[in-house]
Amino acid sequence: MRFRLCPFLCALFPFLFCAPPAVPSSRDWNRPVKPFRIADNLYYVGASDVTSFLITTPEGDILLDGGLRETAPQIERNVAALGFHMENVKILLNSHAHMDHAGGLAELKRISGAQLVASRGDTHALETGDRDDFAWGNKLTFPPVKVDRILSDGDRVTLGNTTITAHITPGHTRGCTTWTMPVTDHGKTYNVVFVCSTSAPGYKLVGNHKYPQIVHDYEHTFQVLRSLPCDIFLASHGSFFDLTAKRKRLDSSEGNPFIDPNGYRAFLDRSEREFKSILAAQSRHAP
Repeated sequence: MRFRLCPFLCALFPFLFCAPPAVPSSRDWNRPVKPFRIADNLYYVGASDVTSFLITTPEGDILLDGGLRETAPQIERNVAALGFHMENVKILLNSHAHMDHAGGLAELKRISGAQLVASRGDTHALETGDRDDFAWGNKLTFPPVKVDRILSDGDRVTLGNTTITAHITPGHTRGCTTWTMPVTDHGKTYNVVFVCSTSAPGYKLVGNHKYPQIVHDYEHTFQVLRSLPCDIFLASHGSFFDLTAKRKRLDSSEGNPFIDPNGYRAFLDRSEREFKSILAAQSRHAP
């Protein structure tokens, strides 16, 4: 029964328990989604679970994450559907250098001519297409893309009237980056948090010679994420913040469902418990 159940768990929770599937075009989380405004100058332009966000300013636009290689045309169409243009995107940002978030960056950079701004810890992975990944080796590579500006923790990216801050939250990748920014909507200011990822999908946490400090990095990441003020909770995967359900409720009279500080705290509680459970299990079986 155990072995029959494993493929089901992999399909249901690919980023918590198992390696991502090998064929990205078949993934349910890359289905097209109608783009929409979240708040103020912040828009959703990603797919059903692989997210991408457009931040517009008078001096040009910022795009966070490029999805899979196959997601890039969707993102371009979504940007156009909102009345904006990829040629107006001046800055590309990345949450982390995995194929489901960086796979489309090279094509989006080619289309827009934008500068790619990314963390120091993920620069090598972005520029090599994630060859020799500490977890996946060369199994889940993507088109390499040149990083134009390398960021450290706390660095800011400013365009027009918008500033977005990088918080390095490593573990899922060495340079996993959680971004924060304020938005003002209907006269009120909200803190937006774009969580990178806290999952450890099939990772070796104990005795990982390719990433010796991985446990320390995850523990640091949970501390950082808990310290961030969050009103609007977003992330690299829609499933992390209930994208589908919240989108359905967005046009109701109940208020903006993306304003969800309780959901943010619940996500951190749940994902930290999952991390500790994986770590405990591996520690019990360590030689």
